[in-house]
Amino acid sequence: MSLQQRIFLFGAFFISTAMVVAGLLFYMTISDAIEEQVGKRALNIAVTSAERPDIQAGFSAPNPAAALQPIAEEIRKQTGAEYVVIGNKDGIRYSHPMPDRLGKKMVGDDNERALVQGLSYISEATGSLGPALRGKAPIRDEAGTIIGVISVGFLKADMASVFHEYLDSISAIVFIAIVIGLFGSMVLAHNIKKTLFGLEPTEIANLYNERNALIESVREGIIMVNKTGEVTMANAAAYDMLSLPEGSRLIGKAIDDVLPNTLLPQVLETGEPQLDRPMNFLGKKTIVNRIPILMGDEIVGAVSSFRLQSDIEGLRSELSQVRQYAEALRAQTHEHQNSLYTISGLIQLNSLEEAMQLIHHETEEQQSLVHFVTTRLKDAFLGGLVIGLYNRARELKVRFLLDEDSYLDELPAQFEKSLFVSILGNLVANAFEAVEHLPEEERIVRLLIADNGNEILIEVEDSGSGLDPSILPVLFKERISTKPGDDRGYGMVKVFESVRDLHGEIAMETGDLGGALFIISIKTEEL
Repeated sequence: MSLQQRIFLFGAFFISTAMVVAGLLFYMTISDAIEEQVGKRALNIAVTSAERPDIQAGFSAPNPAAALQPIAEEIRKQTGAEYVVIGNKDGIRYSHPMPDRLGKKMVGDDNERALVQGLSYISEATGSLGPALRGKAPIRDEAGTIIGVISVGFLKADMASVFHEYLDSISAIVFIAIVIGLFGSMVLAHNIKKTLFGLEPTEIANLYNERNALIESVREGIIMVNKTGEVTMANAAAYDMLSLPEGSRLIGKAIDDVLPNTLLPQVLETGEPQLDRPMNFLGKKTIVNRIPILMGDEIVGAVSSFRLQSDIEGLRSELSQVRQYAEALRAQTHEHQNSLYTISGLIQLNSLEEAMQLIHHETEEQQSLVHFVTTRLKDAFLGGLVIGLYNRARELKVRFLLDEDSYLDELPAQFEKSLFVSILGNLVANAFEAVEHLPEEERIVRLLIADNGNEILIEVEDSGSGLDPSILPVLFKERISTKPGDDRGYGMVKVFESVRDLHGEIAMETGDLGGALFIISIKTEEL
């Protein structure tokens, strides 16, 4: 059965059972109350009647039965009792609804307490007319001596008819309540099904397991809070980034106690998402996304995902490295294509001598570059990067000067090469852009890479117009670019961060070529 059917059936069963039990208990309570009231009524009639002077005087009459029978019948008719029986102290009847039973002994054997002990009481016994509730009281003369007993009775059979009348009413009420309960169960089942988006319990369990597996598979730390700011979920990556000891639990804790500088409470108040925000906790730089959880228009919680900035920077550096290599290959391919087109044209014009000269020139220039790189910059990683930058400069018609004093045997093993690519690539790319507006013969960029044993020195100089001195204090701290466009200004900030991560220093001044000169010093013994 579906969840909706089960909720309806269980609800209907419990409501029906509860109402039937409640009806029976109500019926029993009313029955007991009616019997109690009838018994008290019979007793009151008996006590009142026993004190009547005419009844007391009837015992002194020559024929007590003749005197007392009319009085008893009058009382019976006025009170609605089934019978009013008066007997002497021996239990012989002086009155009875059936005259033929006058003079006979009273039935029930429950007169002793009235005749002997002088008590008034209620008894339940079977008399000559059947089972009945009877009120009994002693009859006394003027001296207070017990001279007889009066018994006022209501038959149980008559009370049963009254009970049946109540039973019909109770049954009708119970039936109406059950119908209302069935309708309520149906509405409840429908609303629960709607609240659960029509999903069955097995589907919800599967979604829960899939959700946990998905969250745990994400490398980003994820923390979820409810609308009061209590943590309701945290994945393994979040525990790892927070450096929490094994066995610690975040669930149920206030988010302010876990992350004092978090802005999740602000997201809960405003409902506005916060994307790619920097955050520093426990000395770790992270990039955080905070998004509210909405149910309709109501904010019921918020979720925060965060990742170490070093991971993102690593990916960015790897991407930058790939782009550098791709750009170098593209530039080299472009230059070779131009050379091949020129040689092909010279051959077709039968200018064989000029073609041979171009081939020798290209070969000598390439061999000279390769020789310089292999003898002065022996690190294969660095040599490949420099050759790629050289080919890019040729494509841009820029004179790319490799300083004769450049020398680097090999990058230290502990040197993070991706940071070196980022530094060198961004500085040289900025230098190319700084001279691209100049006439071709004035476009010069100089590169020096030297290792003096204690430090690695990098100099990048261009023949551009230099930088405005007013921006120097914030050059490495804010996104600043002299080029149009929004996606600019990252390069120098990235260079500064990479130099700082290598425990180096960076400075800028005006070079001999008239443009900017960037000098970077990295202590090799601190790497």
